[in-house]
Amino acid sequence: MGEYGELARKARERDPKAFAGLYEMVYQDMYHMALYTLRNPQDAEDAVSETVADAYAGIHNLRDAEAFRGWIFKILSNKCKRRLKEYLNKPVELGEELTDSVSLEMYTPDPDENMQVREAFFRLGEEERLIVAMKVFGGYQSKEIGAILHKSHNTVRSKLSRALEKMQRYLDE
Repeated sequence: MGEYGELARKARERDPKAFAGLYEMVYQDMYHMALYTLRNPQDAEDAVSETVADAYAGIHNLRDAEAFRGWIFKILSNKCKRRLKEYLNKPVELGEELTDSVSLEMYTPDPDENMQVREAFFRLGEEERLIVAMKVFGGYQSKEIGAILHKSHNTVRSKLSRALEKMQRYLDE
C-alpha cells in the first residue's frame, strides 16, 4: 500500500494511533491552506480542528484508503468555504482587520515581499483563492482539485492560470 493506505485502513477500523499518524502527515499542509484561504490564524486553526474532528467521526465513510489526503482536504475546503461565507455576512471592525494583517506577518520571513503576494492573493475571488491554495499549499494536481471541487480538470487549469495572471497584474501595479 502507498503512503496513506495502511494507516487509513487501520483508522477506518477505529485505531486512534493510525488516525494520529495520518493527521501528522497532513496537518502542516492543511493549516497553510486554511491560513492562506481564511487570512486568520485562529480561524485557520478552528477550520483544521473541525475538519479533523469530522474526518475522525466519518473515517468509516472513506472508500479508498489511498485517497485519504484528497478526502480530508475536501472536508477542509468545505469548512473554509463556509467560513468565507460567514465573513461576507459579518461586519468587520477596523481594529480586527489590522490585527489580522499584523498577526500574519509573524508567519513570513520577508514581510514586505510576502505581504504584496498575500495582498494579491486576497484580491482574488473566493474560488480562485481556493484553487491557488490547493495547488500551492495542498500540492494538488488540476485533476485532483477538479474532483474535490466538482469541476473538470480543464476548468481548474483555466481558473488557476487566470488567477495567477491576475495576481501577477496586481503585483505589477
